Amino acid sequence: MRARVLAPVTAVTLLVAGVPTPATGAPAAPAARAAAVPCPRLPAPKVTRPPRPVPPASVPEQQVVGGEALAAPGLVTPPGATAPPAVTATTWLVADLDSGAVLGACGPHVYGTPASTQKLLLAATMLGRLDPNQVAVATRDDLDIEPGSSAVGLLVGGRYRVETLWLGLLLQSGNDAANMLARLGAGSARAGVGEMNAEARRLGALQTRAVTPSGLDGPGQFTSAYDLALIARACFADPRFGRYALTERAQIPAQPALKKGGFQIQNENQLIYRYPGALGGKTGFTELARHSYVGAAQRGGRRLVVTLLGAEARPVRGWQQGAQLLDWGFSLPRDASVGKLVEPGELDAATDEPPGDAPLAAAPAGGEPKPWRGPAGTALRRMADGDWQVIVPAAGLLALAVGGVAAVLAARTRTRRRGRRRA
Repeated sequence: MRARVLAPVTAVTLLVAGVPTPATGAPAAPAARAAAVPCPRLPAPKVTRPPRPVPPASVPEQQVVGGEALAAPGLVTPPGATAPPAVTATTWLVADLDSGAVLGACGPHVYGTPASTQKLLLAATMLGRLDPNQVAVATRDDLDIEPGSSAVGLLVGGRYRVETLWLGLLLQSGNDAANMLARLGAGSARAGVGEMNAEARRLGALQTRAVTPSGLDGPGQFTSAYDLALIARACFADPRFGRYALTERAQIPAQPALKKGGFQIQNENQLIYRYPGALGGKTGFTELARHSYVGAAQRGGRRLVVTLLGAEARPVRGWQQGAQLLDWGFSLPRDASVGKLVEPGELDAATDEPPGDAPLAAAPAGGEPKPWRGPAGTALRRMADGDWQVIVPAAGLLALAVGGVAAVLAARTRTRRRGRRRA
């Protein structure tokens, strides 16, 4: 009896829920990631430096920004490409400023310490907010920088045009100019850092966290070669940045009220003097970060940018390593690519998109209302349409109901048998 009752239950349940069939053409389990290809490295002299800070834990979604190939911790180049030059930089990236194509990289999403290349993020954040002709007065807080670090030589109470501050920032890597520009753009240097981090997120530089406006080392301050390329691309999109970055010399004005004369500063980026087609960039160095570099150039109608972190100046200086990587990038075909630089706001737009299974929007007012079917009628209609959210629970309820009936019938049968045995 029990078998005769369970058989229909099983049949009904399978009929409603469906019989699973072997999958055909199902994708195989993802293969393990291939071993990282080591990057060509120049032997560098041993140096004494503070312990490297522990970077944040890697986030898989951030590792693949720009393309899955860019998640590689080692070398990634287009198929058939010649080997890139050996450098001392721990990570680097070469990309097309116009198309956004990434031509090659070494650990593009590996965390690094930016040093003064972080000043590019300040420029990307504040260039559009500040009037270059505005005259501002330097404060004592603006000059509160690490002793011995790079400075333009601003004076407390000195009056400077914003354009002069930008030149002091990009030519002389002035940390005093960085503090002042951050304050002018956001009300305080600290607020300016907050705006820089917001701009980094907008650009898609998710691995970048600024702690100081100048790039002077601070706890928890990181970036990546990929992020620096995004930031540099935003900078070079502004014609003012291109003009400042190519300026060879600038005059810091005299301050008659303070009885101080003016003086001249010179661009520290040797690329603009020694590399044909150079567009400029930014150098950086701290004992902790070592040498970092961002440089761009144009050749044959193409504009490329190179970013590198954690380099040593011997046997090849940072800007020279950048120049060699630019030469390698220009040697590749125009359609060569291993990924892309995301567009500003692209990642935010992808996050804001509604999920594919989001409920449909309500019908516009004035449309013909659908007839009300009641709960049972609606459920049957959804089952007929193949709605598994209704089919599966209904199958469960049906199985329970049939099981209950079977239990009652079985109990009655046992009662009758007991009665016959007693007689």
